[in-house]
Amino acid sequence: MPVGGRHSASLGFRRQGQPDCRCKEANDIYLIDSESLFYPMTSPATTIEQYFDALPADRLPVMRRLHQAILAALPPGFEATMSYGMLGYVVPHSIYPAGYHCNPKEPLPFASLASQKNNISFYHMGLYAQPELLAWFQAAYADRVPGKLDMGKSCIRFKKPEQVPVELLAELCGKLGVADWIAIYEKEIKR
Repeated sequence: MPVGGRHSASLGFRRQGQPDCRCKEANDIYLIDSESLFYPMTSPATTIEQYFDALPADRLPVMRRLHQAILAALPPGFEATMSYGMLGYVVPHSIYPAGYHCNPKEPLPFASLASQKNNISFYHMGLYAQPELLAWFQAAYADRVPGKLDMGKSCIRFKKPEQVPVELLAELCGKLGVADWIAIYEKEIKR
């Protein structure tokens, strides 16, 4: 990701004011100039309910609806928690003790949901790691959702709450079981 300038500001980063720091992969810190750092916007909430309590009123209904749909669709073994300042859907340490290779103290992430400054973001690690799943999702999105897909490697962004395809995202979450996700993670991501 580029450092500084227009790109960082457009991501909705917040000012931190620690001078002369370089990018740190684990913390996603971006140097804007010699006196300003910006961090991705995340929530300080430590529980899912605290996260919902802090959401803007226009986003709360769709975020709750999507969270409930994801919980209903997730195969057994995944857990919902706060992870990296977002709603996280993870493989707990009780199932995968090694945790996430970037930070083994964290459970293995699978999907995340966040209300960012300019959009609602949904992250699904399986889309990044499994081309067949990505192809299925892109085709299903084109068939079911009007408008263009706004997507990065694993991040899907929705500028308006009414654009969120709740049922499709829930269906996506049900496509991989815990054992499948661990196998894909160990083969494709953890190296």
